[in-house]
Amino acid sequence: MSFKSKKYSIDSTDYQVGQDNISKWGMDVHNTVFVASVGLSILFIVTLLALPPADAKAAIDSIKGAVLSNFDFLFMWGANILLVFAIILAFSPLGKIRLGGDHATPDYSKASWIAMLFAAGMGIGLIFWGVAEPTAFFTNWFGTPLNAEPYTEAGRELALGATVFHWGLHAWAIYGMTALCLAYFVYNKGLPLSMRSVFYPLLGDRVWGKVGDVIDVLTVLVTLFGLATSLGLGGTQAASGISHVFGMENNIYLQQSVIILIMGLAIISVIRGMDGGVKFLSNLNMVIAFVFLGLIAVLNFTTVLDSLATAVTGYVKNIFPLSQTSGRDDTTWLHGWTVFYWAWWVAYAPFFGMFVARISKGRTVREFLLCVLLIPTLVTTAWMSIFGGVAIEQVMDKVGKLGLDQGIADVSLSLFYMLDAYPFGDVLSVIAVALIIVFFVTTLDSGSIVIDGMTAGGKLEVPVKQKVVWAVISGAIAMVMLWIGGTQSIQALQSITIIAAMPFTIILLLGSVSLFKGLLTEVDKLQVSANQSR
Repeated sequence: MSFKSKKYSIDSTDYQVGQDNISKWGMDVHNTVFVASVGLSILFIVTLLALPPADAKAAIDSIKGAVLSNFDFLFMWGANILLVFAIILAFSPLGKIRLGGDHATPDYSKASWIAMLFAAGMGIGLIFWGVAEPTAFFTNWFGTPLNAEPYTEAGRELALGATVFHWGLHAWAIYGMTALCLAYFVYNKGLPLSMRSVFYPLLGDRVWGKVGDVIDVLTVLVTLFGLATSLGLGGTQAASGISHVFGMENNIYLQQSVIILIMGLAIISVIRGMDGGVKFLSNLNMVIAFVFLGLIAVLNFTTVLDSLATAVTGYVKNIFPLSQTSGRDDTTWLHGWTVFYWAWWVAYAPFFGMFVARISKGRTVREFLLCVLLIPTLVTTAWMSIFGGVAIEQVMDKVGKLGLDQGIADVSLSLFYMLDAYPFGDVLSVIAVALIIVFFVTTLDSGSIVIDGMTAGGKLEVPVKQKVVWAVISGAIAMVMLWIGGTQSIQALQSITIIAAMPFTIILLLGSVSLFKGLLTEVDKLQVSANQSR
């Protein structure tokens, strides 16, 4: 493999991808990272299970609260810096650099590529929070953005604008910069697909030792716990929807059955490979999602147009005030929502970054960043505006369950309560349940691929059975936590993930510096060639 510049490339080090791996039982894994990740995962789970769920959750939540309160500036300004850096990088001469070299071509069409990155990024979150979050902000469920007056037109504008803020440019900058760092060092420098590779320009050969092991193990744990948390909470939402639509009792057995279904479908998808699995499911996700979105838009055409305009206005007008930490009177809302979201996006960034890096060869830096920043932001703006706008209108007009309760009674059922207001709400609810399940299958499949790659020394091609192992482990963690402590245990696991996001924010910022150093080697090489030709 030839590189435009050998500086920081695999050719500048004696390390060989997979040299620290061991092969046993038909598996190919990095000895230290695999053993440490599995061991620490078991230790965390056993420790949590040894304590009463309520006590464990209370203790971990207190630590999480301290992290969100005392390091709010780190999360907020970390997200701001990553967004600014992404914009500058996209429009600079460095944006012309192609992932994989000048002659690299994409492995996937742009439509399939966007569908996969969107499904892996936050597709399931839109289902869960599309109705609940704007309604929460409008009705003062847990504070209002910038202390806006609830149940007012100004409060509606800020509710929709703040929701788009949480799911818009900042979130995708966190994701996009992580993915770009990984993709560049893998395809342009030949380094293994692991977080340690990003730091080679800063740490040199030390990344192949214990320092790199620590980075990779932390990445695995954050990804694994985030994946298990999402699976557990998503399983409970899907179970709530099934119970609501079909009248089944929503108990632990139904929740476990949903998780087993998701896990089984994910294993089938893993076995089918990237094209037959994740790519197919991601495209299916997008078709179902847009049909669902279109139906709601048609049924509420006037409301939708007004909500879209209001959401965009609220976002543009308030993006700078919402990005600040100083001078805020809405600290309860700030820590409970924005800082929490930024921490969660950081925690999910390695998962998203690893997966998107695998599918992004052949894209230029500019194309990559602009697509990752703009297209998902436009889709999430449309989704949140439409579902949030309709839900807020139901509250204002006292329509359906949301209008009767004047807000949120059960977060996991908010979407279904909104759909109940329509004559064929049951049909829409069935589509929603199907969408939730397919989104989660895609997430578990892509997550298994990511964790497997990290514990296999960054190899791109590994035995299929290893991916199956991680899909089973992720599902098993979610099932055990739900069985022992219900949603309290799952939420405790989520809090651990948020706590781990604090040091990971620093890792992402340093990774961006490392990326810049790497990209400059390409420019230096071009300048030398140009000077020699004169």
